[in-house]
Amino acid sequence: MTADETTRGPVRVVLADDQPLIRSGLRVLIADHPDLDVVGEAGTGAQAVRLVRELRPDVVVMDIRMPGMDGIEATGLITAGPESARVVVLTTFDDDEYVYAALRAGASGFLIKDMSLEGILSAIRVVAAGEALIAPSVTRRLIEEFAARPEPAPPARAVAGITGREREVLVLVGRGMSNSEIAERLVISVATAKAHVARLFSKLEARDRVQLVIIAYETGLVAPPR
Repeated sequence: MTADETTRGPVRVVLADDQPLIRSGLRVLIADHPDLDVVGEAGTGAQAVRLVRELRPDVVVMDIRMPGMDGIEATGLITAGPESARVVVLTTFDDDEYVYAALRAGASGFLIKDMSLEGILSAIRVVAAGEALIAPSVTRRLIEEFAARPEPAPPARAVAGITGREREVLVLVGRGMSNSEIAERLVISVATAKAHVARLFSKLEARDRVQLVIIAYETGLVAPPR
């Protein structure tokens, strides 16, 4: 843990899942890691929204299918505020039809419920740090979702206003490349690649890399495989 992380204190987490066993397992696991702290649990989307407003956590681990308000609607409400919590959505292979909707709602990450518990902890840390994480199987299904849609809309005005280099970077982000991979492809430094991505966040008003991927596909800059 860095000095800065120590100063900030542990990442405050709310667990939202209608299965008590899953919440219990995550809580026990997180208890062994001082940089993470479960501050609340919710069994429904509505409860999750209320807890976020009361407790102001950093990250919500959100199930999709819950009674009453589902995880997608709850994610949209939670991420709507300027200082909102970041949401990691829990999904199963059967839930993949909801991936696009959850992305549009503002989710910053996707975890598969059968992944390792250590992988879930790592994802919480990644999202808390301001990055985005999508499980590879979810990424494939997201691309399939775009492939099944009509022809993409013409580039939005905001996208038309970015520089040529930023457009190149956006295309590579849309293809799932990391900053290091972008730097290697464009023969630039990793710091420069990171700076380009940061400017795209600002210019396109994107919350994270997940939203940049959506923009790249929706504007036709990246074409789904046929």
